[in-house]
Amino acid sequence: MTKDPLYPSMVAAGEDPDAPQRVRVEYRGDRAVVTLDEADRLNVLSAPLVRQLRRALETLDADADVRSVVLTGADPGFSAGGDLKMMRTAIENLDAPEGVADVWRWIRREFGGIARLIAGSDTIFVAALNGAAAGVGLAWALTCDFVIASERAVIVPAFGKLGLIPEVGTSWALTRRLGYQGALAYYVRAEHITAEQAQQLGLVQEVVAHEKLLATADEWCSRVAAMPPHAVAMAKPLLRATADASWNDALTIEEFAEPICFTTAAFADSVRAMLA
Repeated sequence: MTKDPLYPSMVAAGEDPDAPQRVRVEYRGDRAVVTLDEADRLNVLSAPLVRQLRRALETLDADADVRSVVLTGADPGFSAGGDLKMMRTAIENLDAPEGVADVWRWIRREFGGIARLIAGSDTIFVAALNGAAAGVGLAWALTCDFVIASERAVIVPAFGKLGLIPEVGTSWALTRRLGYQGALAYYVRAEHITAEQAQQLGLVQEVVAHEKLLATADEWCSRVAAMPPHAVAMAKPLLRATADASWNDALTIEEFAEPICFTTAAFADSVRAMLA
């Protein structure tokens, strides 16, 4: 039984230069498709996959030419969530000097770091659920700006059965879409939710045939590309902030932000064109 602290050992594994590539990035002009690619394990969130994903998203976030990112999984699943082997390592190291602090660091800096990057980026993220989505993988999808689903997609509320609580922003996402009672029922029932049911609950925006999933995601990217860059980049943090704001605070934020739009050439050109 290893006595190495969980967090340093997992980071070391994630940074292994000989680790197989578990994340694929495909650039398509002003957009990119990021694929979790460990299909034989249903894209479980192993240390190498998590670290590779974070590096890929940081690179895309820093690229001003990339306005939207599609996050998907290699068939047949989107992501099975946390790696049970890593969880076992965590259990075996609870007597380490840091106790559960290293588990906290991994959850906060790695899992939470990716969620914060998605939410805080000016780039628009589109989650394309191609199959089962569970745990932290599901949390990342729900953090994205749009969620579309293949008819084969299944949402798996696995937290309760493992003795865990909703994590990495899932509690926030669920209560805002389902309300408190709906979110608690989701957690206690722990039943698989089909793509159609997820759409009815407001967890996904659109359900499409499996073979049309990436094409539909690309359509959302094209909608983003058709808008002035500043408009989408400003609307994303505005809407995320006002989700928790009072009406008066939301109005105030809008009043300060709106004049900036008047200074852009895109707005001026639109006004002139409409008047013409």
